Amino acid sequence: MTTTAAATDAEGSGAHPRFAEALRALGLDEVLARTRRFPEATRTAAEAAAAIGCELSQICKSLVFAADGVPVLVLMDGASRVDVERVRRELGAEKVTRADAAVVRETTGYAIGGVPPFGHRTRTRVLADRSLLAHDTVWAAAGTPHTVFPIEPEDLLTHAGAALVDVRERTA
Repeated sequence: MTTTAAATDAEGSGAHPRFAEALRALGLDEVLARTRRFPEATRTAAEAAAAIGCELSQICKSLVFAADGVPVLVLMDGASRVDVERVRRELGAEKVTRADAAVVRETTGYAIGGVPPFGHRTRTRVLADRSLLAHDTVWAAAGTPHTVFPIEPEDLLTHAGAALVDVRERTA
Protein backbone atom coordinates (compact mmCIF):
# COMPACT_ATOMS: atom_id res chain seq x y z
CA MET A 1 0.00 0.00 0.00
CA THR A 2 1.36 3.43 -0.92
CA THR A 3 1.73 6.20 1.61
CA THR A 4 -1.05 8.18 -0.07
CA ALA A 5 -3.37 5.17 -0.05
CA ALA A 6 -2.56 4.53 3.61
CA ALA A 7 -3.23 8.16 4.49
CA THR A 8 -6.48 8.09 2.53
CA ASP A 9 -7.59 4.87 4.21
CA ALA A 10 -6.64 6.32 7.59
CA GLU A 11 -8.84 9.33 6.84
CA GLY A 12 -11.85 7.09 6.46
CA SER A 13 -13.41 9.65 4.11
CA GLY A 14 -11.47 8.70 1.02
CA ALA A 15 -10.69 12.38 0.42
CA HIS A 16 -7.17 13.22 -0.70
CA PRO A 17 -5.09 13.99 2.44
CA ARG A 18 -4.30 17.57 1.28
CA PHE A 19 -7.99 18.23 0.67
CA ALA A 20 -9.00 16.63 3.99
CA GLU A 21 -6.51 18.95 5.73
CA ALA A 22 -7.94 21.97 3.87
CA LEU A 23 -11.45 21.04 5.03
CA ARG A 24 -10.26 20.73 8.64
CA ALA A 25 -8.42 24.07 8.44
CA LEU A 26 -11.66 25.70 7.27
CA GLY A 27 -13.63 24.07 10.10
CA LEU A 28 -15.51 21.87 7.62
CA ASP A 29 -15.21 18.55 9.47
CA GLU A 30 -18.89 17.82 8.75
CA VAL A 31 -18.19 18.13 5.00
CA LEU A 32 -15.27 15.74 5.38
CA ALA A 33 -17.56 13.29 7.19
CA ARG A 34 -20.04 13.42 4.28
CA THR A 35 -17.39 12.77 1.62
CA ARG A 36 -18.25 9.69 -0.41
CA ARG A 37 -15.90 7.26 -2.13
CA PHE A 38 -17.01 5.16 -5.09
CA PRO A 39 -15.34 2.00 -6.44
CA GLU A 40 -15.86 3.25 -9.99
CA ALA A 41 -14.29 6.54 -11.08
CA THR A 42 -16.27 9.76 -10.78
CA ARG A 43 -13.77 11.50 -13.07
CA THR A 44 -16.42 13.03 -15.35
CA ALA A 45 -19.53 14.94 -14.36
CA ALA A 46 -21.71 12.22 -15.91
CA GLU A 47 -19.90 9.46 -13.97
CA ALA A 48 -20.22 11.43 -10.73
CA ALA A 49 -23.93 12.19 -11.23
CA ALA A 50 -24.65 8.53 -12.03
CA ALA A 51 -22.74 7.31 -8.95
CA ILE A 52 -24.36 9.84 -6.61
CA GLY A 53 -27.83 9.63 -8.13
CA CYS A 54 -28.19 13.37 -8.65
CA GLU A 55 -28.83 15.67 -11.60
CA LEU A 56 -25.88 16.35 -13.88
CA SER A 57 -26.21 20.08 -13.12
CA GLN A 58 -25.63 19.36 -9.39
CA ILE A 59 -22.04 18.38 -10.15
CA CYS A 60 -19.48 21.15 -9.75
CA LYS A 61 -16.66 20.81 -12.27
CA SER A 62 -13.32 22.40 -11.30
CA LEU A 63 -11.65 23.36 -14.58
CA VAL A 64 -8.27 25.02 -14.95
CA PHE A 65 -7.62 27.46 -17.78
CA ALA A 66 -4.65 29.63 -18.65
CA ALA A 67 -5.44 33.34 -19.07
CA ASP A 68 -2.46 34.94 -20.77
CA GLY A 69 -0.46 32.05 -19.34
CA VAL A 70 -1.72 32.49 -15.75
CA PRO A 71 -3.81 29.63 -14.31
CA VAL A 72 -7.40 30.40 -13.34
CA LEU A 73 -9.94 27.96 -11.90
CA VAL A 74 -13.49 27.98 -13.28
CA LEU A 75 -16.24 26.25 -11.30
CA MET A 76 -19.05 25.15 -13.63
CA ASP A 77 -22.16 23.02 -13.26
CA GLY A 78 -21.83 19.56 -14.77
CA ALA A 79 -24.50 20.06 -17.42
CA SER A 80 -22.85 23.14 -18.93
CA ARG A 81 -19.72 24.00 -20.85
CA VAL A 82 -17.44 26.97 -20.21
CA ASP A 83 -17.51 29.71 -22.85
CA VAL A 84 -13.81 30.55 -23.13
CA GLU A 85 -14.58 33.89 -24.81
CA ARG A 86 -16.74 34.93 -21.82
CA VAL A 87 -13.92 33.93 -19.46
CA ARG A 88 -11.48 35.97 -21.55
CA ARG A 89 -13.74 39.05 -21.35
CA GLU A 90 -14.39 38.54 -17.62
CA LEU A 91 -10.65 38.48 -16.92
CA GLY A 92 -9.69 41.15 -19.45
CA ALA A 93 -7.20 38.68 -20.93
CA GLU A 94 -5.82 38.54 -24.45
CA LYS A 95 -6.02 34.76 -24.69
CA VAL A 96 -7.62 31.98 -22.62
CA THR A 97 -6.93 28.29 -23.25
CA ARG A 98 -7.55 25.02 -21.45
CA ALA A 99 -4.60 24.19 -19.17
CA ASP A 100 -2.80 20.92 -19.85
CA ALA A 101 -2.56 18.10 -17.31
CA ALA A 102 0.89 19.18 -16.09
CA VAL A 103 -0.27 22.75 -15.40
CA VAL A 104 -3.39 21.47 -13.63
CA ARG A 105 -1.32 19.23 -11.34
CA GLU A 106 1.36 21.89 -10.75
CA THR A 107 -1.23 24.56 -9.93
CA THR A 108 -3.70 22.55 -7.85
CA GLY A 109 -1.72 19.55 -6.65
CA TYR A 110 -4.40 17.24 -8.05
CA ALA A 111 -4.91 15.28 -11.27
CA ILE A 112 -7.63 16.14 -13.79
CA GLY A 113 -10.80 14.35 -12.77
CA GLY A 114 -10.17 14.82 -9.07
CA VAL A 115 -9.55 18.58 -8.72
CA PRO A 116 -11.53 20.00 -5.80
CA PRO A 117 -12.81 23.60 -5.83
CA PHE A 118 -10.38 24.66 -3.06
CA GLY A 119 -7.51 23.26 -0.99
CA HIS A 120 -4.99 23.69 -3.78
CA ARG A 121 -1.21 23.77 -3.72
CA THR A 122 -1.14 27.39 -4.97
CA ARG A 123 -3.45 30.39 -4.65
CA THR A 124 -5.36 30.75 -7.92
CA ARG A 125 -8.00 33.17 -9.10
CA VAL A 126 -11.41 31.44 -9.06
CA LEU A 127 -14.51 32.16 -11.13
CA ALA A 128 -17.78 30.37 -10.33
CA ASP A 129 -20.64 30.30 -12.79
CA ARG A 130 -23.93 31.46 -11.28
CA SER A 131 -25.64 28.28 -12.59
CA LEU A 132 -24.28 26.55 -9.48
CA LEU A 133 -26.70 28.59 -7.36
CA ALA A 134 -29.70 26.79 -8.91
CA HIS A 135 -29.38 23.94 -6.37
CA ASP A 136 -29.48 23.61 -2.59
CA THR A 137 -26.53 21.20 -2.72
CA VAL A 138 -23.82 20.57 -5.30
CA TRP A 139 -21.22 17.80 -5.41
CA ALA A 140 -17.54 18.37 -6.16
CA ALA A 141 -14.39 16.25 -6.37
CA ALA A 142 -12.59 15.65 -3.07
CA GLY A 143 -9.09 15.42 -4.55
CA THR A 144 -9.31 11.99 -6.20
CA PRO A 145 -11.21 10.60 -9.20
CA HIS A 146 -13.17 8.35 -6.80
CA THR A 147 -14.32 10.81 -4.14
CA VAL A 148 -16.91 13.59 -3.99
CA PHE A 149 -18.39 15.80 -1.31
CA PRO A 150 -21.66 17.71 -0.97
CA ILE A 151 -21.74 21.42 -0.18
CA GLU A 152 -24.17 24.32 -0.38
CA PRO A 153 -23.28 26.49 -3.40
CA GLU A 154 -22.91 29.67 -1.33
CA ASP A 155 -20.45 27.90 1.00
CA LEU A 156 -18.60 26.55 -2.03
CA LEU A 157 -18.13 30.07 -3.43
CA THR A 158 -17.05 31.42 -0.05
CA HIS A 159 -14.45 28.72 0.64
CA ALA A 160 -13.14 28.79 -2.93
CA GLY A 161 -12.83 32.59 -2.79
CA ALA A 162 -14.74 32.65 -6.07
CA ALA A 163 -16.11 35.59 -8.00
CA LEU A 164 -19.66 34.90 -9.19
CA VAL A 165 -19.83 35.24 -12.98
CA ASP A 166 -21.81 34.12 -16.02
CA VAL A 167 -19.37 32.20 -18.20
CA ARG A 168 -21.37 29.21 -19.39
CA GLU A 169 -21.83 28.52 -23.07
CA ARG A 170 -25.24 29.52 -24.40
CA THR A 171 -27.18 27.02 -26.48
CA ALA A 172 -28.99 28.23 -29.58
